[in-house]
Amino acid sequence: QVQLVESGGGLVLPGRSLRLTCTVSGTTLDNVAIGWFRQAPGKEREVISCISGMAGGSTYYRDSVKARFTISRDNAKNSAFLQMDRLTSEDTAVYYCAAAIGTLPVQSMCRMMTRPGFGFWGQGTQVTVSS
Repeated sequence: QVQLVESGGGLVLPGRSLRLTCTVSGTTLDNVAIGWFRQAPGKEREVISCISGMAGGSTYYRDSVKARFTISRDNAKNSAFLQMDRLTSEDTAVYYCAAAIGTLPVQSMCRMMTRPGFGFWGQGTQVTVSS
């Protein structure tokens, strides 16, 4: 059974950084794409970033985080990470990591994670950016 657990969320001042960790169990990360999503109060869930499970680990970022967030993975630790810099109040949300098995291009893998029966999801971690 594939399980994902997010950690690293919390309360942070505007302009500061946080690093989220997604720990995966029940599978190795070979050919497993990892994605980070978030949902703010009253808003729909949105994809933030995804990283391919293929060698080279191609990445995708939504425009609003492209210059501030960095996704990475460590297959040896069965983990993925989201480094978030220069946080603003607009980044306040529950952050989820998700996974999907496959070798499609990274944006296709992002979409696959949201399809019932194809994606595995964590429970989420709250990130609050406030002074």
